[in-house]
Amino acid sequence: MVLIAAAVCTKAGKTIISRQFVEMTKARIEGLLAAFPKLMSTGKQHTFVETESVRYVYQPLEKLYMLLITTKASNILEDLETLRLFARVIPEYCKSMDELEIAENAFNLIFAFDEIVALGYRESVNLAQIRTFVEMDSHEERIYQAVRFTQEREAKNKMREKAKELQRQRMEANKKGGLKNSGFSGGYGISSGFTPTPSVGDSAAYEVPLKPSYPPVKKSISAGPGAMKLGGKARDVDSFVDQLKEEGESVVATSVAAAGVKAAPITPQIINTEPVHLRQEERLNVRIFRDGALQNFELHGLVTLHISDEKWGRIRVQLENRDSRGIQLQTHPNVDKELFRTRGQIGLKTPSKPFPLNTDVGVLKWRLQTQDETALPITINCWPSENGTDGCDVNIEYELEHDDLELNDVQINIPLPVGCNPIVNECDGQYTHEARRNILTWSLPLVDASTKSGSMEFSAPSSDPSDFFPIHVSFASKTSYAKIKVSEVLLVEDESPVKHSVETVFFTDSYEVV
Repeated sequence: MVLIAAAVCTKAGKTIISRQFVEMTKARIEGLLAAFPKLMSTGKQHTFVETESVRYVYQPLEKLYMLLITTKASNILEDLETLRLFARVIPEYCKSMDELEIAENAFNLIFAFDEIVALGYRESVNLAQIRTFVEMDSHEERIYQAVRFTQEREAKNKMREKAKELQRQRMEANKKGGLKNSGFSGGYGISSGFTPTPSVGDSAAYEVPLKPSYPPVKKSISAGPGAMKLGGKARDVDSFVDQLKEEGESVVATSVAAAGVKAAPITPQIINTEPVHLRQEERLNVRIFRDGALQNFELHGLVTLHISDEKWGRIRVQLENRDSRGIQLQTHPNVDKELFRTRGQIGLKTPSKPFPLNTDVGVLKWRLQTQDETALPITINCWPSENGTDGCDVNIEYELEHDDLELNDVQINIPLPVGCNPIVNECDGQYTHEARRNILTWSLPLVDASTKSGSMEFSAPSSDPSDFFPIHVSFASKTSYAKIKVSEVLLVEDESPVKHSVETVFFTDSYEVV
């Protein structure tokens, strides 16, 4: 076939956008488009109209026409198939079939038209490929974005350091009139680096939420004689956020960057917080190929200690580690590593000094990276297949891989083509169709050993198998992924047990099937 031009016009004959694919004068194209509504004045309904020189192939789109102008020698069956593809492209970029919406998205539509036809001949592409080509993914752009992100991160780190310096100066100014700095000398001062938000590897790769899920404790600036200060990072972060807000920045405490992705709702635990409180937090990043192969698995863990009564400052925390998957453990430099290695206890190198009061102190962190697919806590298996009616039948199922885990608020977000209304035939749990975001959300309040597998089946008209990826999964859990837990807390003097509380949370930063 030889396609001369493609256009979208109103039923009154007004051309909204037009793209020509062969060498031809503007006056000639305008004359052909102007002649089309006159040929339609007879009131007869056809899919094409012929003149002495060209053929008009058209399809109504509500109040508009999708129009192709071809030579009379072209194959009418190929013309109609190409017309259907053009008609499917328009809802991909326009929310409604009206003149204003078409005009606003004219450039995207023209780019898509160019992917369908080149030099008057149809290209062998489908709707998913057109969408990918129009997005114009660029390696140079990714490099630019990575450099820009690094620069922004360095600028923010400098602002944190400046905020930390200002905070230190204010604290020293408050102490000059009275309290002497006898308990803050040596390696445990503010510059010691003992921060409540340590990281594994790159310090910017692991962010601690600004708001903990347990009830906040009012923080004290001053400390009594003999106490020490192991850094004020939590207060520094608050100062940094306040500074950004004063400058008009919108600050959101989240680490999920993918567009349209919901963060895992972390269900708050009802805990009677004791004067000695420990929080064990684990964040999971997973990327899986749609055939089940594991591309990336990374787990970050952090244990923080919060003491609100100075009489319990000189303690040791006994840990129980039953994990055998090669998790990399790392204690803070001010923690006695030999004590941790031989007895599994977290205590300070100088036992006579207490832990800081009224602040979250990071004492232990761990990291697990693996390519072992058995490490996945939950697997998602999605099977879309064409049904022969220009749509797809989709079967999707989940399976819990570790029976000791209990996953709460599991959300499986499945993307849909624009304007698609899925028909759900079977579903374990609940589902919600978010038409504005073109997402089908499969919700499961609890996945454990008793509900370790489930499935959903639905049909999606006007779709391709690639339209249902990437799938985003989110969940939260009160059980730890790593086989590490706090067994008891002991006083340094006589190793008598100390009453304490423990909060455990395990959730997803990013979990996607691509």
